[in-house]
Amino acid sequence: MSRKITINNDNLLYSEWIPIAKFVKITISLLFLFIIVITIIISALSLQVMIFLLIILGSVCIFISIMYLNYRGLQIILTNNQIEVKYGIFNYKIISLKKIMRCDPTKATFRKYGGVGVRYGLDGSWAYNTDFGKAVKLTYQNGKPFVFSTKNPQKICNLINKLTKNLKE
Repeated sequence: MSRKITINNDNLLYSEWIPIAKFVKITISLLFLFIIVITIIISALSLQVMIFLLIILGSVCIFISIMYLNYRGLQIILTNNQIEVKYGIFNYKIISLKKIMRCDPTKATFRKYGGVGVRYGLDGSWAYNTDFGKAVKLTYQNGKPFVFSTKNPQKICNLINKLTKNLKE
């Protein structure tokens, strides 16, 4: 699945859509199955309880569905002047390449970030990670490092390091 992000007439150098990890999809599916089973078991006991339970558990299911739809993947757009990373409606970063000191391939581990999503790492970095695997770490001139998941960290870092070197010369 691909989304289109408007670019300020810059040349598009790289674009990638990274879906959420399969284990998250499986966990959400198991949660929905659990809610359905609990509803069926409790509804056998009382009709009044069933209506109340349907309202509560239905609301939980709607909330989980909205969260899943919002955070189902990460969009990366790299142009000559900036990198855009979008993760859901509210998590959107546009970073000028002039502000990046360097780019390094890394791993987004559970130990460092404690889960998937928008996370704060033990090393002080902010991360948009969709799974525990390949990622890119951007180091700014000032501020906290930024990490995001990708399938091609070396390719992105090669492009960014080359572009930032050209911008500094």
